[in-house]
Amino acid sequence: MTDELRRSILSGALAPGQEFSLRELAAMLGVSFIPIREALRSLDSEGLVVIRPGRSVTVAPLDLDDLHAVYRLRRVLEPEIARRSCLLLPDAELDRLERQAAEFGDEQQSMDAIYERHHAFHLALLEPAATVWDIRVLTTLWRAAERYVRIGFGLLDPDPSEHARRERAHEDLIAAFRTRDPEVAARAVEDHLTHNEQTARRTLAAGVAGSAGHRG
Repeated sequence: MTDELRRSILSGALAPGQEFSLRELAAMLGVSFIPIREALRSLDSEGLVVIRPGRSVTVAPLDLDDLHAVYRLRRVLEPEIARRSCLLLPDAELDRLERQAAEFGDEQQSMDAIYERHHAFHLALLEPAATVWDIRVLTTLWRAAERYVRIGFGLLDPDPSEHARRERAHEDLIAAFRTRDPEVAARAVEDHLTHNEQTARRTLAAGVAGSAGHRG
């Protein structure tokens, strides 16, 4: 239930700012109020919904200040973990991730497939040096950023050059980690995050789906 609602919010199927009663959500999903309430509590803690008095819930609006806050935290954590992880990742794992990076250029892949693999790719890059708490915090930040990135980059998806750029960007990360130089790996991760934030902000702020962000 929680995963189903989360996917609908992250993909934009449940639009930012859209309001529902608990009764409407229960009817939509064919369940009782109890699992709906439990799912909404989890999504509220992730910042994806706003629960209002009177048994109503609003999909959290897009807010470009929130997006910047998420990426500011990511730029603190991820480069620091990358410094250590680049020394621990086996060559065979880097080879596997390089093959996966090439798949990001496949124009036939759906946005859902791309971002499921994208999450797994970045987790695999950092996991050798990440603690359980690192992964918990990063997962929360990744989920918070994902909605913005999916909507912003989704608007660029029809452009074939975007798929090629996406492939190169992830291959560049692998190349940086292969140097086994902690500063090179950290800088590559920071540059990757900065580019993603700037692209999502530019696309959303241009008004192509960004009007909801200014209402937030």
